[in-house]
Amino acid sequence: MSLISTDLAEKNLKEFKIIDASWHLPSEKRDPYLEYKESHIPNSVFFDLEDTSEKYTDLPHMLPSEDRWSKSISNLGISNNDKILIYDDSKLHSACRCWFSLMYFGHDIEKLYILNGGLKKWKQENKVLTSKKTNVVKSNYKAFKKDNYIFKIGQINENINSNNFVVVDARSLKRFNGEIEEPRKGLRKGHIKNSLCLPYSECINQATNEFKTNYELKLIFEEIIKTRNNNKFVFTCGSGVTASVLAYAYKMINNEYEPIIYDGSWSEYGKYSP
Repeated sequence: MSLISTDLAEKNLKEFKIIDASWHLPSEKRDPYLEYKESHIPNSVFFDLEDTSEKYTDLPHMLPSEDRWSKSISNLGISNNDKILIYDDSKLHSACRCWFSLMYFGHDIEKLYILNGGLKKWKQENKVLTSKKTNVVKSNYKAFKKDNYIFKIGQINENINSNNFVVVDARSLKRFNGEIEEPRKGLRKGHIKNSLCLPYSECINQATNEFKTNYELKLIFEEIIKTRNNNKFVFTCGSGVTASVLAYAYKMINNEYEPIIYDGSWSEYGKYSP
């Protein structure tokens, strides 16, 4: 898997196009772009999750069209053959979402790397940062989406009876169980019938924002899915962002797995499902 340590990344920064994919919940009252301008890893470009998402929908963070994605990535100066290092100053969730999005739109997964621990660990180790503006030369990126990586609400509903795959929800257990209100208005509480809950934060060491070890992740997933024999997993969450953490974590322990996300997630299901 393409998880790279801060030390190894520091030694090889020139090999990569570097993306700062930081994104924060509105409740955190943080401006990721302002923070990026004040301090970022040298030569990194800022990936704006909100601006890059599909605009013509009432659902948050939906993947855009191939054309929109191609233009967005071209504006970052990234080409199809580039090795890309992705980091965030979040809890790896927006870095993982960027990773998944690039993979979905056809970038070679072997050329996609996530900085383990992200900017938090980079800062903890006093590694070099800058406020200098990155020089970007616009490229001509061509996206080729892989539809099999995304499931839609119809497939989720059909699966409730057919049980062809297991839906795993990355939201907190309290949200999954409907014990607290959803942060987005208009959504009912609860979860998709027959789905399982694995809060994405359980895969991350909170002190450093690093992924837990493969051994630890294996135990975590086995505990959650031990009653299911099906090896096909579809990950969901509130809006498709933190589901990407589970998709990445599961691929860390099962490299044969092709990540699948229900992109509409609870923002769609909690609003439009029967």
